[in-house]
Amino acid sequence: MLSLKNDLFYRLDKLKWNKFHTTVSIALGIAWMLDSFEVMIVTNILYILKDMWNLTAIQQSWIVSIWLIGIMIGAYTMGYLSDRFGRKRLFLITLILYGTFTLLTTLSWNFESFLVLRLITAIGIGAEYAAINAAISEFIPSKYRGKANASVMNFWSLGPILAALVTLYFINTLPPEWGWRVAFGFGALVSLAALIIRRYIPESPRWLVENGDVEAATRIVEGIEKGIVVNESSSSKKLKKAKLRKSFFKQTKELITEYRGRIALGCLLDFSDTFGYYGLFAILPISILPAINLEESFVPYFYLISNIGGLIGGIFAALLLEGIGRKKTVPLYFILASISVFLLAYSTTTNNWIWVLIAFTIAISFANGSWISAYVTFTEFFPTHLRSTGIGLSVAFGRIGGIIAPLILTAVSSSFGVEYAIIVLAAVWLIGPIAMIPWYFKGVEGKGTALEDMFIRGEKIVG
Repeated sequence: MLSLKNDLFYRLDKLKWNKFHTTVSIALGIAWMLDSFEVMIVTNILYILKDMWNLTAIQQSWIVSIWLIGIMIGAYTMGYLSDRFGRKRLFLITLILYGTFTLLTTLSWNFESFLVLRLITAIGIGAEYAAINAAISEFIPSKYRGKANASVMNFWSLGPILAALVTLYFINTLPPEWGWRVAFGFGALVSLAALIIRRYIPESPRWLVENGDVEAATRIVEGIEKGIVVNESSSSKKLKKAKLRKSFFKQTKELITEYRGRIALGCLLDFSDTFGYYGLFAILPISILPAINLEESFVPYFYLISNIGGLIGGIFAALLLEGIGRKKTVPLYFILASISVFLLAYSTTTNNWIWVLIAFTIAISFANGSWISAYVTFTEFFPTHLRSTGIGLSVAFGRIGGIIAPLILTAVSSSFGVEYAIIVLAAVWLIGPIAMIPWYFKGVEGKGTALEDMFIRGEKIVG
């Protein structure tokens, strides 16, 4: 049985790229686009909700915070469910959850109903973080894994671009009380299209093997080798014969005790890049755009252009991950992101929106590259039976950075000046490369390494 399992993994890892890998990458990437679309569409319509429901500043901040809280809940809890019940089931459940509640959001009748619906929508999206990253790593051959994972993550930049276009078309042309509802409805339509595509993604062969159904895994691998999808349902009888599945708390305990170094690094990387990314988008409208008197009508174009730069930064990250490897790419992007924040601060002193736009675009480019390279790296840290739970816990911890970033940076900027807020933002970006130091010297380089070999050679060195 062991030789058969190893043979399946070897066949998966040594495959040449084919139509199946392209289909899976696109189907999984659309979810990332939906998440960033949801984040940016709310940023674009916040002023409408403020006027419509007479929202205070605290209430406006809760609209952003409730989303991140939902991501935390979804990533951690649903990550465990993905490890327990399979990737495919979670693919469908989470997308249905997201699509249903983002559609219901269009019917929000007051601030409180909007918050509740946004929370549930975010839980669905949070689950995607764990299941998608686990699946893309388990399907893609080791030679292409880093580039493919990063390419899927790059769909994130398409979300803000789509949100900007939707804002310009619907919100700026329809009556305000209807435009934002149509925009959310558009997101629900995109999720429906993604659901149709995703139905054809098979269960992860690695998950099936881990849970005792080698026969189903074999048939799926045979299909992947031919470049086709084999929707092989796992046998419930065979899964019942698999080893007893651990509870949510036992799964977490195993992560913390047996893989404490890895889970700590995953949490710190995600905290650093999430604080930095959301911090950039918080400090821009609060401290920078008011200083240059940018017209509100141009703000969507501002985000549209800067996120095109973010897409370019993510593409280069994908190339570097398979070029110079994870250990060098991650700290490189985090350090460049830290430096770019000072460039953004300097551009503000010119009072010229063109220079600010250039500097912000550069900052978003490095910010995207940092979190994309981080995700690719810590996705490979955990064994199959813990992979989604480990990713989910890392993402959940990282959302804390996104929640506190606007609060801390606003408080520092108000009390001491924007230059001190910039220093704080740059310093938090450096948490990532500092945390990478032990892994750089003692960890396993993921470039070209089979997932199973990430533990055989590295576990005694870096837990």
